[in-house]
Amino acid sequence: MVMIHGAFCGPWALDGLKEKFQAAGYAVTAPPLRFHDQKRPPAALGTTGLGDYADDLEQHIETLGAAPILLGHSMGWLLAQMLAARTQIAAIICLAPSAPWGVPPTTLFEISAAQAMHMQPGYWNQILEPNRHVAVAHSLDRLPRDMRDAVYDRFVPESGRATFEIMNWALDFNQGSAVKADQVTAPLLFLTGAEDRINPPSTVARIAALYGDRATTEVLDGMGHWLIGEPGWEKIVKRALTWLKQQKL
Repeated sequence: MVMIHGAFCGPWALDGLKEKFQAAGYAVTAPPLRFHDQKRPPAALGTTGLGDYADDLEQHIETLGAAPILLGHSMGWLLAQMLAARTQIAAIICLAPSAPWGVPPTTLFEISAAQAMHMQPGYWNQILEPNRHVAVAHSLDRLPRDMRDAVYDRFVPESGRATFEIMNWALDFNQGSAVKADQVTAPLLFLTGAEDRINPPSTVARIAALYGDRATTEVLDGMGHWLIGEPGWEKIVKRALTWLKQQKL
């Protein structure tokens, strides 16, 4: 299994999931995305796109010698889809997935969040620093208050280019976040939090629809975007293990 973390994070965000899947008998790797192992990354991060992240991950997969199961959170799901269209993948677990190019938002919050990015002119070529208010209010909001700061303090800068490719895909003529759904043959499990404002269930349903009967979807009551570490996150593992058993994996 290869686990792919989301924006502003590192492999540490998936430590709990990794431990549980390893205990269930899976060999798990969770490589950091390019520059995400650094609190002070080089300027090159600003112009690093989703395609660059995917290239690095593809090289990692080539070293495994077998078709892996992919698990991606948020932006990590987009990267999983790119990889699944390029190389052989056994199955994909999609946690709070970001919408790819061409899938329109379903909520005013998503639209306003994308518009707000333009308050930082030229952000698509810049390094973006984590924003405590945004993270605590919209990503970590389902965490107990005493845990929010501890998680946020581990956040790292993100690529403006990759952020642009996701949040303002309609302006991206290069279609950096596009996924070739018809080339993805692996089965997919979509798990999203009912309280997720960043990637809400209504938008995730549109994403899953791209894959027809290859996709299984489930909305988790009481959970938000950081479902990988919120109270009750263990049920994600339980649900995923049951599904993987059904896929004979």
